[in-house]
Amino acid sequence: MDVLVLIDKLDDLVHNAKAVPLTDQVRIDREEIYDILDQMRATIPEEIKQARWIVKERQEMLAEAKRETDRLLGEAREQAVREASQTEIVKIAERQAQDIVDDARRQARETRLEMEDWADSILSTLEVNLEKFLTAVKRGRERLHERSQETVLAGATAAPSNNDDQPFGTG
Repeated sequence: MDVLVLIDKLDDLVHNAKAVPLTDQVRIDREEIYDILDQMRATIPEEIKQARWIVKERQEMLAEAKRETDRLLGEAREQAVREASQTEIVKIAERQAQDIVDDARRQARETRLEMEDWADSILSTLEVNLEKFLTAVKRGRERLHERSQETVLAGATAAPSNNDDQPFGTG
């Protein structure tokens, strides 16, 4: 039987007890009280056992909940570290990619400048050679012109021969 029910029985017994005239005291049947007290003694240890079991179960549940909470917090921390690490890896990769792009642009710029210098050098050499060729061509033309003048002058001063087939008075 439940202890609370027994307490209610005890309360009813005292409440319904017959008053002793001219006093505040009441008459209660001793046997009924002993009977209720015995029932309480028998019931209380079982309820205490149940209460202790409930407290123990509650503590185990709390301990399990704490272990689960700790496990979840650990997993969350690990996940946060992984994500932070991945974010850092992405940042490092982006920086490396930017460095590679910057280096490639720098190399391309240097290569372009070197190629322009090389092309300028080739064109400069070509220009010098063309100037030499042009000078040689001019000299050659001048010599041809001078010879042709000499030939004309030599032909005009030489006596005409009977052989008109041969130019410039050769023959």
